Amino acid sequence: MATATSTQTNNPTVSMQGIQVPASSVNPQAFQGATRRQNLLVRTISQFAGFGATDLTAMLQTGIISDIGVRISGTLTVTPGTGTVATTFLWPYGIVDAFRFTANGQSNLINISGWSLKAMSLASRAPQDDRGVVNFVGGAAPGTSFNQGTLALASESWGVGQGVTAIPAGTYDVELYYNIPVAYDPISLLGAIFAQTASTDLELAIQYAPQGNLFQLTGNATLQASFSVLIESTVYTIPGSPNGGILIPNLSAFHSLIESPAPNFLAVGENMITLAGQGVGRQLMRLGWRVLPTGPLGLPLAMNRVNYGPIKWLFGGNTSPENFADGGKLRHWDEQLYNTDIGGVEGYGVFDFSSLWAPRDAVDQGAATQLRFSFVINPAVILTNPACSYIQQAITAGAVAA
Repeated sequence: MATATSTQTNNPTVSMQGIQVPASSVNPQAFQGATRRQNLLVRTISQFAGFGATDLTAMLQTGIISDIGVRISGTLTVTPGTGTVATTFLWPYGIVDAFRFTANGQSNLINISGWSLKAMSLASRAPQDDRGVVNFVGGAAPGTSFNQGTLALASESWGVGQGVTAIPAGTYDVELYYNIPVAYDPISLLGAIFAQTASTDLELAIQYAPQGNLFQLTGNATLQASFSVLIESTVYTIPGSPNGGILIPNLSAFHSLIESPAPNFLAVGENMITLAGQGVGRQLMRLGWRVLPTGPLGLPLAMNRVNYGPIKWLFGGNTSPENFADGGKLRHWDEQLYNTDIGGVEGYGVFDFSSLWAPRDAVDQGAATQLRFSFVINPAVILTNPACSYIQQAITAGAVAA
């Protein structure tokens, strides 16, 4: 996917993510033997921009970036007074409406909500799982106890439960972690970003949700959030070549993780959604989605056979390579792959084309055109202002990334 050119000195070069480098520098095996992994502090934000606002951070121009870690921590101070304080089902990971990562003019690399990023992180990064991590969801505070399926790790703290009512007065500790996978694969570094040049332009935007999307206050109740943000990056040093110059892996591809809203026509029965942004040079690795039957702040629709009938993905005229009998079957398939019940409490379903063997199972969008997926919502489900979003995880040739 890299295009070779020649300079006036007859020194062949290749274009890597829009940057010209000597062709002789591209040596994945030698790079892996000489590089060193580093965990670097990028920025500490002592006070986050605030609900509904955005924090912008320029990434360090050093090494090859494979991951970005974000920690949001601090306290929530709840004062009900004569009113009440409740959380919506968007709390807590939905405090981030969108993580957006851009690199060298490629604006469509990472664009995903906090909840969906957590789900896809558990889907793509073994061996982490949320089993035995107790959190509270729904009902009067503290809520109903769940010890799996909430997508949380033991090192995190929600402070207060998700979708709970009647939160008592108090100060609650919050500590949330997100991993932004710049590279698709942290071993081969497929999709990692070459950062060590003055011409590199890398930016992370963290867009926070409005307070009203996370908390519901009545009467004279108040809520005070005091959060700091820590941003780190995992980078790999660029070793020198014994013959002079540098050594780098093959960085001819970009990794993208994009969440898109589904058209607002969800109904009981079959729903067919065509994927946005299809094109030649794209390999689809995973496709995830979830339905929120009562709107974006409401309880996710659990992925089970009571709520969902047949589920499938299709391409071309009507070719359907994979069919799942109902939501329970897809939920079971995902739990087998990830050791996490992503479909139970939080309602995610994932078509996975890469966990078993990506070279065989990934979907080539140049050959499998008109990609879409279909799911049947059973008649027992009550839909009021339903919402749905879907996530595409793809490898894109540098020349066609957008």
